[in-house]
Amino acid sequence: MRSDRVKCGAERAPHRSLFYAGGLTKEELARPLIGIANSFNEVVPGHVHLRAVADAVKAGVRLAGGTPLEFNVIGICDGIAMGHSGMRFSLPSRELIADSVEAMTQAHGFDGLVLIPNCDKIVPGMLIAAARLDLPTIVVSGGPMLAGHHGGDAIDLKTMFEAVGEHRAGRIDDATLEELERSACPGCGSCAGLFTANTMNCLCEALGVALPGNGTIPAVSAARLRLAKEAGMRLMELMKELVVTRDILTRAAFENAIAVDAAIGGSTNTVLHLPAIARAAKVPLPLELFDRISRRTPYLAKLSPSGPHHMEDLDRAGGIAAVMGELLRAGCMDGSARTVAGRSIAEIGRERAEADAQSPIIHPVESPAMPSGSIRILRGNLAPDGCVVKAAAVRDEMLRHEGPARVFDGEEDALAAILDSRIRAGDVIVIRYEGPRGGPGMREMLMPTSVLAGLGLDGSVALVTDGRFSGASRGAAIGHVCPEAAAGGTIALVEEGDGIEIDIAEGRLQLHVGESELEQRRAKLIAPVREASGGYLDRYAACVGPANEGAVLELARDSIKSG
Repeated sequence: MRSDRVKCGAERAPHRSLFYAGGLTKEELARPLIGIANSFNEVVPGHVHLRAVADAVKAGVRLAGGTPLEFNVIGICDGIAMGHSGMRFSLPSRELIADSVEAMTQAHGFDGLVLIPNCDKIVPGMLIAAARLDLPTIVVSGGPMLAGHHGGDAIDLKTMFEAVGEHRAGRIDDATLEELERSACPGCGSCAGLFTANTMNCLCEALGVALPGNGTIPAVSAARLRLAKEAGMRLMELMKELVVTRDILTRAAFENAIAVDAAIGGSTNTVLHLPAIARAAKVPLPLELFDRISRRTPYLAKLSPSGPHHMEDLDRAGGIAAVMGELLRAGCMDGSARTVAGRSIAEIGRERAEADAQSPIIHPVESPAMPSGSIRILRGNLAPDGCVVKAAAVRDEMLRHEGPARVFDGEEDALAAILDSRIRAGDVIVIRYEGPRGGPGMREMLMPTSVLAGLGLDGSVALVTDGRFSGASRGAAIGHVCPEAAAGGTIALVEEGDGIEIDIAEGRLQLHVGESELEQRRAKLIAPVREASGGYLDRYAACVGPANEGAVLELARDSIKSG
């Protein structure tokens, strides 16, 4: 066993004495040592219940003959961090999480891992570490929050961000705003819509690194605890079968995950996270693959923010297994891909070969919600290295749009302009110097997109940024513009009133300014100077790579070539 290096032989007597100090017995030390990476904290609603999930995992490990050893990693709540400088730490925290899981595992000689994430960057951070370590590993998330209710309608966190705009517009009063805020998030779990956290937890099933139900079983369900016990037991079987992470995380697995992402209308943040995980797994995953797979994949499930349904509804309709069953019927997934369940994707999908005919949640492939999937990669002189939009969350009238640029060197100024009614129908808001390097940290722009929606402008105003968007964003929200402004990208050269053309169907983002004029502007460009913090963000900005390659730290990147 890998753990023998920390517990076997006379020379490891000091090490054993330290394990004994923690209360372990000789019999427990003789068994495989299983690291339980738990992202519990008392801040994030998606994580407040993870002690119970970890206890269930540890029970499963013990039932199957292992010795679980729990440790914790950090987790940031993007909702609480949204709209202020705290959001700069969200994406960078992914690298801290990956490094901490790797460090704990290597230092203590764990034989296998069970990863317990739930929200946003925690899932990919842990998976990056798992791909680096290449041990028997299984993921079990904390599960989604139930939807809230107000006036007979299902609501969620997206409702609250949009309520800010509705309140500003005078459509709701103070009392209604307070009623909503007390109802939108009724309890523990990752926010109820198909935002980034739930997207990544669903894609863990498609990647094959989690058991069926991981993405959709509600956090408050007893089935979530049973799943956690099963994950602990199944990890011990993976050890016996000598199945390690990179046996699961193949090119086929990543293509399957992109297909499921396209079919359910997942967050655009997957275009950052999947390439970062793939790089750690030594699998090439070029940006164009997202567009190619999405265009050939039917859009089957309209979940919030793109539709009225929530994760609990998808779970009742059969969950991700049912979605995969439909995609397998359409020939959109590789059914031979392995999973930690010990069954192939095809075997799991066959268990739900057809979606429930009575369910309005998962459309059959013969009559999809849209003939193609949700992700679109756009290119043009404004984004020569690409950018991304969730087409499923864009109104039909905004799939093609042309308008004048309204330029802001940061989110706060743009949000102030929206709230002060300085943005008009037809405008294209440009928010720059918010990329991985320029922000630094590549903030999510949920506040601007939600306020636009709350003001009723999401059908007439587009937003283009080198930052990114929450999975809860909707509208013509185009992010990850590459190269970013801080790297000298064209977005740094846009001036107030310039014409910008967006064609999501054709995959085009064009600035209507001639090359000679752009070169003159480049020669005079003076980038805004951000004050150094002297801390982690300065180191992150100095090392982080471009968004189109996953925004990974350059020093952590391997020699694999994207594309």
